[in-house]
Amino acid sequence: MTEFKALSGHSTISLVIFDCDGVLVDSEILSQRVLLNMLKEIGVVVSEDYFLTNFLGFNFEHVTAKVFADFAITLTREFRQRYREALIDVFAEELQQTQHLDSVLSQLSVKSCVATSGSPAKVKHSLHYTKLEQYFDGRVFTSSEVENGKPAPDLFIHAAKQMGVARENCLVIEDSNAGISAALAANMHVIRYVGASHLKNKDVATKIHDDVSTIEHWEQLFEQVPSLSSSVKIER
Repeated sequence: MTEFKALSGHSTISLVIFDCDGVLVDSEILSQRVLLNMLKEIGVVVSEDYFLTNFLGFNFEHVTAKVFADFAITLTREFRQRYREALIDVFAEELQQTQHLDSVLSQLSVKSCVATSGSPAKVKHSLHYTKLEQYFDGRVFTSSEVENGKPAPDLFIHAAKQMGVARENCLVIEDSNAGISAALAANMHVIRYVGASHLKNKDVATKIHDDVSTIEHWEQLFEQVPSLSSSVKIER
């Protein structure tokens, strides 16, 4: 169920920071399918809920460490490379924007950027295949640029600094617990987006801080924060 809650101080927001996977692009369901199949081939059998709880929103270094901790199996460089190649092939055939995203991006009245745990190559392909490059040219930041990935706040702090915006004037849109925790640790506003396929009817990955607002459809973003819409400003 969507929770509509007032976003404190939203009138001061001058930068929206989008996560990529599961927010801009409906990729997590594809990543889950590819990774779980590859893990099964090497004897690591995990559930969808395990993926959502332990992998969603984290970089691959965390995934590697978690698999080793829980199954005593090392994901080699060769495994990671095969995973990346397989994922890119699937993205080329199946990856889509999240529904109605174009409408929101074209109406944003403030700066925007991407901050993702995915690799530079992965996010580049994601934005290319979904024709989102035009919205974020030169404004994409990845965990490879900071010391600590999500749930540490480093990536969001880095993105805000590069964009020249104070943390308190940033709004982060995230789908994962790790990303939401990172945004809150950075002292930024945050909204949870649960409209992508991997979170449909899934409570395990959406139970987090009670004070975080949730949207299921992109049009609800402007309902929560009207000041972000250029059309609203024009009407005034």
